[in-house]
Amino acid sequence: MSGTVKQSSDHDRDAVPPKQEIVVFITHREGKCAECGKELFKGNWIRLEHEQPLCLECADLAHLEYLPSGDAALTRRATKYAPLRAVVVEWSRARKRYERQGILVAAAAVRRAEVECLADAEQRARQRERAAVKREAQEPAYIAMVTEAIRASYPGCPPTEATRIAEWTCVKHSGRVGRSAAAKELDPEALRLAVVAHIRHEHTNYDELLMRHDDRPLARQMIRPEIERILDEWRRPAKS
Repeated sequence: MSGTVKQSSDHDRDAVPPKQEIVVFITHREGKCAECGKELFKGNWIRLEHEQPLCLECADLAHLEYLPSGDAALTRRATKYAPLRAVVVEWSRARKRYERQGILVAAAAVRRAEVECLADAEQRARQRERAAVKREAQEPAYIAMVTEAIRASYPGCPPTEATRIAEWTCVKHSGRVGRSAAAKELDPEALRLAVVAHIRHEHTNYDELLMRHDDRPLARQMIRPEIERILDEWRRPAKS
């Protein structure tokens, strides 16, 4: 077992909260506390001081209560009342960055925040409902705007397909191109990626090739000429 736990590197430090915040890491490695020598295992919580890992007891943070992410109002209020707090982060292998898991704060701060949140819970629920209604009202307009942008760049694209592309790519919380900041600014490249994705799945045998070969780069290479052909066709005005 190594004597230290290195939890960050030069390329990922910008994913960690600012230096003015105390950061606690959920470690993915084994090691020892640099101060007391306690064994540290995967899943233990540590603080780094001068690049050396400390257990929470030695870091003087063990008395704090963990408040997981998920309730923004509770977190905000608990943070306001906490004389000492720490941000808890964990490395995400999928996203290649540290992600906040919650905070450590004094138990008294959590209790005070809970009382306040209970007192105005109904009011905040009504505010969320009004915001949701507003967002839903904006969604059809956004889809219509994306549809028009697709039609402007690809006038030969059938209107029904342009609408389908916009509806598919703009599905909320999907992580698709249409939900990106670039697409919301109607960036031509973002719109092109949405159109290409539609052509790939709807106008080629890409899905069949992917299933057969289980090789995404190969499958994309095989259908690239057909995608380019359709793109060229859609870039030209539709014949009347």
